[in-house]
Amino acid sequence: MRSSRFIWGAIGLTASVSTIVFAVGFAYAANQIWFPKASGDLAISTPAPKKETVIESKSKLQIVALGDSLTAGTGDNTGKGYVGRVREKLEQQSGKPVFVLNNLAIPGYKSDQLLNDLALKKTQDAVSQADIVLLTIGGNDIFAGGDGIFTGENQTEFNPQGALKRMDPALERMDQVLTAVNKANPNAIVMYVGLYHPFLDLDPKREGSLIVQRWNNRVFEMTNRFPNMVIVPTYDLFEQNLIKYLSSADHFHPNGDGYERIADRIVQILK
Repeated sequence: MRSSRFIWGAIGLTASVSTIVFAVGFAYAANQIWFPKASGDLAISTPAPKKETVIESKSKLQIVALGDSLTAGTGDNTGKGYVGRVREKLEQQSGKPVFVLNNLAIPGYKSDQLLNDLALKKTQDAVSQADIVLLTIGGNDIFAGGDGIFTGENQTEFNPQGALKRMDPALERMDQVLTAVNKANPNAIVMYVGLYHPFLDLDPKREGSLIVQRWNNRVFEMTNRFPNMVIVPTYDLFEQNLIKYLSSADHFHPNGDGYERIADRIVQILK
């Protein structure tokens, strides 16, 4: 009897110990699943230090502006244009002095004329000193201030073919312009201000919108080859506010409010 009691007691004790061991092991395994600890191989590494941007690394910022009448500020009664407004906003935002070293834009300029200027040493030297290059070009190439863009008895019917036939040659020159700017200063932030459709209210079929979008898409592909270049979209700004943001003097260039919106967009991208 005593032997039997001993055997059953031993069995009971062993079962109890096994149950406890199982329970502890199960709890440990569950804890590892629910609250895993990183192993030596999977330890989270310290993030690499963030590289300073051009704006952050400079004690002062220097702007060089190139292109056509939009960069010259035509249509703005204050004379600031988007370039002057960018300077003011960027200085306020960064807390650093910001200078416009050169505004070399000339009203009426087309891509071939800008390309000729970029071949000059004085232009290359100016660009080489810039931290930021602001650029508009192409609007005169495809819209030509309205020349050949309208048909009809009163010359009020938008003719998309007038703009479309000029596009491909202008895009070829645009590619050369961006390449020349990058060659003159590969470290500067180059901001190309995209085109908008200035005759949208005279284009009920919105055929010109597709032309502008095609231009901007192609230029985006070009800028994307260079790490410090960006295209600044403006089409959306004018699409719903064309009359509000266009100069009443010529129905082509932005007014002060239009330039303000473009400057806001540029500075927002530079943040």
